[in-house]
Amino acid sequence: MFSIIIQIALICISLSMLGLVYRLIKGPSTPDRVVALDAIGINLIALIALLSISLDTSAYLEVILLLAIVSFIGTTAFSKFLEKEDIIEHDRNL
Repeated sequence: MFSIIIQIALICISLSMLGLVYRLIKGPSTPDRVVALDAIGINLIALIALLSISLDTSAYLEVILLLAIVSFIGTTAFSKFLEKEDIIEHDRNL
């Protein structure tokens, strides 16, 4: 019974990722695409976590942490780029 629930959750998350990929490609604006990319990262983390539970292993926990960090840094960089049109500021007044 427990494995059936996990398989249903895996299918639902996979279907939601298809919708997010559509929003990433077709999105009406750039902020919508950034949000879709962030949501894809979150769904990918959930997908790997459910796969780890399904396989009864903790080997994927490091992968989950790495994806979370990369997703956060990517979303932060995109947000800064959208706000200031520049990611790395070269002009510093010391």
